[in-house]
This record gives sequence, C-alpha cells and structure tokens, in this order.
Amino acid sequence: MIKLSSCSKLALIIYLFLLISCEKKIAQHAAPGHTEPKALFIVMDGISADVLESVETPNIDRIIEEGSYSRAWLGGEFGGYSESPTVSAVGYNHVLAGVWSNKHNVYNNDIEAPNYNYWNIFRLFKNNNPEKKVAIYSSWLDNRTKLVGDELSEAGGFSVDIHYDGFDTDTLSFPHEPGYVQKIDDHVSTLAAQSIRNDAPYLSWVYLWYTDDTGHNYGDSEEYFESIRVADEQVGRVWEAVEYREENFNEDWLVVITTDHGRRLPDGRGHGGHSERERTTWIVTNLVDVNSYFEETKPAAVDIYPTISRHLELEIPQSLQWELDGVPFKGEVSISDPEVSYNPSTQTIDVKWVTWDEAGDVEIWLAMTNEFKMGTDDEYQFITKVPVLAGEATISTENYSSDFYKIVLDAPHNSLNRWIVETDIP
Repeated sequence: MIKLSSCSKLALIIYLFLLISCEKKIAQHAAPGHTEPKALFIVMDGISADVLESVETPNIDRIIEEGSYSRAWLGGEFGGYSESPTVSAVGYNHVLAGVWSNKHNVYNNDIEAPNYNYWNIFRLFKNNNPEKKVAIYSSWLDNRTKLVGDELSEAGGFSVDIHYDGFDTDTLSFPHEPGYVQKIDDHVSTLAAQSIRNDAPYLSWVYLWYTDDTGHNYGDSEEYFESIRVADEQVGRVWEAVEYREENFNEDWLVVITTDHGRRLPDGRGHGGHSERERTTWIVTNLVDVNSYFEETKPAAVDIYPTISRHLELEIPQSLQWELDGVPFKGEVSISDPEVSYNPSTQTIDVKWVTWDEAGDVEIWLAMTNEFKMGTDDEYQFITKVPVLAGEATISTENYSSDFYKIVLDAPHNSLNRWIVETDIP
C-alpha cells in the first residue's frame, strides 16, 4: 500500500477536482443539439459608406469575410410621412425600434418624448425572456435611460442587466480635452469585450462615438480616416470576445455593425439632411446565409430589428409585427418594398410589392385608425388576398371612407405596412 503525505493527498484532491470540472465543462460545451442564439449590434457613429469602403479596416474585413456587407439606407421616405432626420439618436432608434420617426417619435438628440408603444428590441427580448441578461456598452447615458427606457414604466419597466455607460458626463475620469472621446471609446470597447467574454449577455449594444466626433471637427480628412482605423481596432477587441464565446461555448452569435447616418458634402462635417450621402449607410454582419433581399437590394436600418428577432427566435405580438417597417435579412422573405397610392376618381388604393418567394398569398388588411400610437390595438378589416407572385393589387375604399389608412400586406414569410395620410388624398 502506497502511503501519501498530507501535501500529496491535497495535490491529488485538487487534481481530481480540476479533472472532473474540466470534463464537465468540455461535455457542456460539446453538448449536441440546439446552440444558444445570442446577438450583438454595434453602432459606429457617423461613418459614410464611401469612406468606410476606402479606409483600411482589417477587423471589420475579417467579419465581412465570414459573413457579408451591403450599403444600406435610412431616413424614411423622403418627402413622405416617414421622413426622418439623419441625426444620431434618430438613427440609433431606427435600429432599436425597427420603425421610422413617425412612429418612434425621436426627431433629434434631445429625445424629448419617445413613443415606447413601439417596443424596442430590448423590451421585446425581455418580454420573451425575462430571466436572460441584456447589456448596453455606451458613452452616452441617454442611449439606455431615454431611448431604451431602462426601468421606465411606460417603456415596460424592464431593467438592462449589464450596463457600462454615461462616460460622456464623467469629466473627472475623462476631462474634456483633445482626444477624450477616443479614450472613452477605448474604455467602452474594453469593458464590452471583457463583459462579453465573462457575462455573455444574450443581447448587447455597443456604441462607439469617436468617428462622429472627428467627422464634425475635421470633416473628410486624415484625422477622420484615422479615427475609423482606431474604431476598427475597438471593434476587433469586441469581435475577439465573440469568437472566444463561440469557440468555447455552445453559442451562436449574430453580429451586426452599422452606422447612424452618413455625412454631408462637400466637406463631410455636417449631417441631418436628406442628401444621398447623408442617407446612405452600411451594414456589416457575420451572418453567413444572408438572404437574397440583403444581397440584391440596399437594406435599411429598420431591417436589423426583425433580423435580430429571428436569430433570437423571439415571438413578436401581431399588432407590433404589423407596425414594423423593416424586412429581415436572415431566413426566408416573401415580399419587400411596398408602394401604395390613392386614386380619388375610383376611390381605390393601388398596392404594389417586390416578390422574393412566389409561394402563397398576400392577405391585405385595412385600418382607418392609429390607436397603436396611443397604446391600444387598431381594428383591421380583411379586404382580400392575392397570390404573392402577382406583385400588385387594387382595393376599393368605397365602404371605408377616411382621410387616413393603414395597409398591411401579410405574406407567408413576412409582413409589410404602409400608410396613406390626409395629404395623400386629394
């Protein structure tokens, strides 16, 4: 019989404990079946698409090599009821809420009265999974407290479980001297990477500010280009944390990176209007199997919401689903690009759409109220259904006289909506 000293016995016990723990961990990570879907979206403030495409961004390029890239757009319908300024907080909220400003009611950076009846993606997630953690990593406190509505009863009363933000007002740690915004973004991205590695929240938002700061100060210049290279390093920091989670845990991460607006010519210092360069943005994603809608068109900022929802397998209440302005770029899609026009001579509405999957029918529904804006449901009338392949329909309003209409096109794989407002009716 071999006799062990006290130290040897202790060492053996520690070794066996570590061995068992390691085996359990390996078994857990390698467990077959459904992986845990998780999602991260990053907003890099104020980067024009043409500039992003010309500046060296090796980390973003790595993500594109795994997934995909497309130019995108925002700003709602120029000259129409959904026209939305190309301003920062407005752009963030298109991503967060999946709708344009006529619905979420954010028109500037003051964020005076956001309409929380259009649930943001965090509220939708918490409604589906109240026990699972979400996170926000941001310089601006308003992103969490005003846009998302953290702990506000009117925004659903949910809490953002993990948040590192408010550094824009922390003048003690970050004195407002040249270069302080870069320091804040370095801090935010470092904290985000650490938290994603260790906490692995199910839904996360990382906001990076530095690129817009340099854009305003220097315009299209080497200083601005260098800030994008710096931001790319910060993105790389976060991306490595995602890679770590996927390599070591049974997790399937969707990463979407975008910007909140382009920049105005001739010098790139300003934004807020509706020039093509201000409205043109971009989307980077690690999603391998983007659908044809993403590949063959220019997707919109509001498309990110339904895409994340699909990846996280979230159930969207029908009344909310029928308000969303986006089209998912993950999974099957039936239709996109709805157009409606009122014909006063015949009292009809002409409806058109682009077909992506020819199977099935489009059900057309009509409402003459906007009660959803006030927190209750609208009463929709079923009008007709036509084959998806038709691409168009004409519906009579003879029995539905109104100066306002909501038209919903409900197809097998997705739904679309358009409004006709008083100014559209001669």
